[in-house]
Amino acid sequence: MSEESIFITYVGDSPRMRLLQYLIEGRDVDYTLTDMLNANVSWGTLHHIVPLMLECGLLVQTRKIGRATLYKINQKNEVAQQFIVLYDKLLSQRLHEIQEVTEVIV
Repeated sequence: MSEESIFITYVGDSPRMRLLQYLIEGRDVDYTLTDMLNANVSWGTLHHIVPLMLECGLLVQTRKIGRATLYKINQKNEVAQQFIVLYDKLLSQRLHEIQEVTEVIV
């Protein structure tokens, strides 16, 4: 059983948030829909979420390779930027907490 991420703990565990976290973690990489299945989102849900995220500007289409379309998080979108800042702050806070516990043990 894997530990829930700190980001998901704060924003809630939903397919949209799992996909958003996946895209934030690989923010400089573009992904096919098949790649996005690694976010633990079903194929049907992915086909529902991706158009919504494109429409609100969180996701951007980057290129096409053959029949595959690639996407990535839209780092120019203000809302996406805020999610990225939140993710980075939560991760930094968690790493700081782990470091403090490690120092106490040593």
